[in-house]
Amino acid sequence: MFDNFVVPDLLPAAPELFLAAMALVILMVDLLVKDSRRTVTFVLAQLTLIGCALIQFSTSTGEITYTFSNMFVDDLMSDLLKLFLYMTVLIVLFYSRGYIIEREAMNKGEYYVLALFATLGMMVMISANHFLTIYMGLELLSLSLYAMVAMNRESVVSTEAAMKYFVLGALASGLLLYGMSMIYGATGTLEITGVAERLYGGGVNKSVLVFGLVFLVSGLAFKLGVVPFHMWIPDVYHGAPTSVTLFIGSAPKLAAFAIVMRLLVNGLITMAQDWQMMLIILAVLSMAIGNLAAIAQTNLKRMLAYSAISHMGFMLLGITTGVVSGDARYALNAYSSAMFYVIAYVLTSTASFGMILLMSRAGFEADNLDDFKGLNKRSPWFAGVMLMIMFSMAGVPFFIGFFAKFSVLQAVVAAGYMWLAIVAVLFSLIGAFYYLRVVKLMYFDAPLDETPIQAGMDMRILLSANGLAIGLLGVFPQVIMSLCAYALLRSL
Repeated sequence: MFDNFVVPDLLPAAPELFLAAMALVILMVDLLVKDSRRTVTFVLAQLTLIGCALIQFSTSTGEITYTFSNMFVDDLMSDLLKLFLYMTVLIVLFYSRGYIIEREAMNKGEYYVLALFATLGMMVMISANHFLTIYMGLELLSLSLYAMVAMNRESVVSTEAAMKYFVLGALASGLLLYGMSMIYGATGTLEITGVAERLYGGGVNKSVLVFGLVFLVSGLAFKLGVVPFHMWIPDVYHGAPTSVTLFIGSAPKLAAFAIVMRLLVNGLITMAQDWQMMLIILAVLSMAIGNLAAIAQTNLKRMLAYSAISHMGFMLLGITTGVVSGDARYALNAYSSAMFYVIAYVLTSTASFGMILLMSRAGFEADNLDDFKGLNKRSPWFAGVMLMIMFSMAGVPFFIGFFAKFSVLQAVVAAGYMWLAIVAVLFSLIGAFYYLRVVKLMYFDAPLDETPIQAGMDMRILLSANGLAIGLLGVFPQVIMSLCAYALLRSL
């Protein structure tokens, strides 16, 4: 029975194998080392991520390589997204360190192990070339996140958020699986490149395919958190411990972008006219409801949750305008603008939740807008960092968020969707109100609390570097823009 077994090429999946092995080693080490601060576990987790980045860099060939019976693909798009993923998770764990130590219920080695397994799930999603591989990566990520949200068992709000996330996540996974099964029924293959070949060949049952596509897009929309599948985002962002909200609000967006590209662009590009209209509706609704609902929020985490919904809607505009009336001339420009947008958003989102963590302390979550009143009097430097973050999210020149929005709008206009660009600009202007409100509170209101900001030097340095990166990459956006365009040129 093993006569036809072909040993897969393990080199393209070397970072995944290394991370899986190290996660298990860290789990064992944490049992043996008695350290109340979990320093060994934390350091090993960070070294693992650095090791993954080095392996990723050294094994990258720049060519499209398939392995595990074409279920796994290694290309420049996956290499670049994974490198940003390692960097994001590394920063997230650094930001979370002080917060976790101060909360006994969360100060466990399992936190870091779950974060690594979630990262492994995202890596598998980014390199998936098969419906089953996507589902395996997605479930590994989702199950790890459910456990992380519920880690603070003393908090009723966290437990409630975890239950909502679990129930709605299971529903979304069901939608995604049903869509995949319909596409398999129509094409006879679960391989993404195989689906594309069958569609090019013709003779496929179009009605079954469109039916499957609707369920597939619905499942993807849930994972992205766009309207009308957004109901979990505000509750989970608000209810989860802030360190977990930081994780959910950053790294998974990179993996979600990757599976949208793999499924819709690599697999179902011949059906672009069918899914484009769906994405346009999702994008416009997300920008509308995300921005309008954020205005009414008094809790910063909920405000950033609705902000995330609107940003993901904006990102979808880039993917929507890749193919116009069967013409793929604008594809590279549109997809690279969406990729640049998601990277810029992750960088800014990481810093925004990092600021909440910086101001939080034992028994106090600085997650209300009022907690930022008079921040300029308490710390002019970090008020300046928060100002850069808010300006970037609002799309004020010359921060990275402005160029991310500008590149997407440029792609939308080039594709002939002028009305869509006008709608996007209109909702961005509405969105600017709630970001600038935070700036107004920091600089023009009296502080409610005069307590000095207490945080470790590593946290202060890293958060400052993150804020400065938002400013510097706004001045020199070509670096990441060129990387995104080159990676997609060699991958699509």
